[in-house]
Amino acid sequence: MNWLQNGASFVFTLAQDKKIEASFMMKVVENSIWIGIAACAMLGAFCGYMLFRRVKQKSFPGIAAEQAFLNEIGECFERNDFDAALALCDTPALWNRAMPQLATLAVQQRDRPIGKIRQMLMERFERDIMTGLDRLNNWVSTSIKTAPQLGLLGTVLGMINAFSKIAGASNSGVEPKELAADISFALWTTAAGMAISIPLIVLNSAAQNKINGLQESVDEGLGPLLEELAAAQQRVGGTP
Repeated sequence: MNWLQNGASFVFTLAQDKKIEASFMMKVVENSIWIGIAACAMLGAFCGYMLFRRVKQKSFPGIAAEQAFLNEIGECFERNDFDAALALCDTPALWNRAMPQLATLAVQQRDRPIGKIRQMLMERFERDIMTGLDRLNNWVSTSIKTAPQLGLLGTVLGMINAFSKIAGASNSGVEPKELAADISFALWTTAAGMAISIPLIVLNSAAQNKINGLQESVDEGLGPLLEELAAAQQRVGGTP
């Protein structure tokens, strides 16, 4: 008889340990979901901030400033003063701007045909500038997609916990407050994922508009710049 009691006690203790272990693991998973949602929020906000900062660095503050630069470098080309053009692009106020960087490369490669120069400039723009911006924007997009998925995972786990408690206490019943905690977790994670995703969607769209504006500005600015450079090539007897 004693061995039956000892065996029953061992099985009960083992079941309790398994229950405690499962409950502990579930808490770890729930906390991990909250950490993941917070990480998505911080990653999206940080990459969005860096994206706007990079676009601002690469762009002129306005159309007037860009036109003033094009006029100045055009005057340098008219005088065939390529050293002055390089010095203009090398000023601290223009170091990080996309157009002066491309203009510097164009002047350095002025002995090449204009078609080759244009192709080289566009490849450099895509590789050195657009690739970095697209990489940051992709991380914002990743945060937008991941946050709601983590919220949905929290919803599923919360409902699983709630139904498990109902199934485990089918005879004696279950306290409403025990179910409320699981359902609350399920709803809060969904709300948190959506609350993070919605502002990041707006941020992503605004950043994409900024990137498109930079690309259009460079496309429009390169036309006059290369025309002036081609005219300078002809004047100095370079390759037309």
